[in-house]
Amino acid sequence: MSDKELLCMFRVEDTRSYAFNLIVRKYQERLYWHVRKIVISHDDTDDVMQNTFLKVWNALDKFREDSQLFTWLYRIATNEALTFLKKKRSKFFVPFEDVEQQLISTLESSPSLNGEEIKIKLQKAVLKLPEKQRLVFNMKYFDELKYEEISQIVGTSVGALKASYHHAVKKIEKAMEDD
Repeated sequence: MSDKELLCMFRVEDTRSYAFNLIVRKYQERLYWHVRKIVISHDDTDDVMQNTFLKVWNALDKFREDSQLFTWLYRIATNEALTFLKKKRSKFFVPFEDVEQQLISTLESSPSLNGEEIKIKLQKAVLKLPEKQRLVFNMKYFDELKYEEISQIVGTSVGALKASYHHAVKKIEKAMEDD
């Protein structure tokens, strides 16, 4: 079903829950892996995804379709993941670098990576990027989004995104060489 059809179904009281379940099924995996690259831990990702879909449920009837449904969902998931990290930092009064180290430790001990050294090196390099560069890199490189889509998600100009991505790539290349 197209997003337009799903949204029409959602706006009808009798098919609202069914349409929402279809939307969740359609986008859940892509959003999960996007959030997972930000918060690293599976359990934390599940929490963020739950909050994301709760927000989507509460706001979907107000979605004006100014952007694609996917872009809107991505924006909510991204904001929820960033909010989660900020809460984690402030809850434990730890500086960003310590949270970064914690994420790297989680990454190293993750059974889902089963020791693929190059993947771990890349993820470590990505985790060392400033938050915005990391987001842009993840969305462009891993999620293969177009700059225009990323622009709608993060609310930044395409030119600024291209610059952020370029800087991120250079930092990652340097980190991979140094490691």
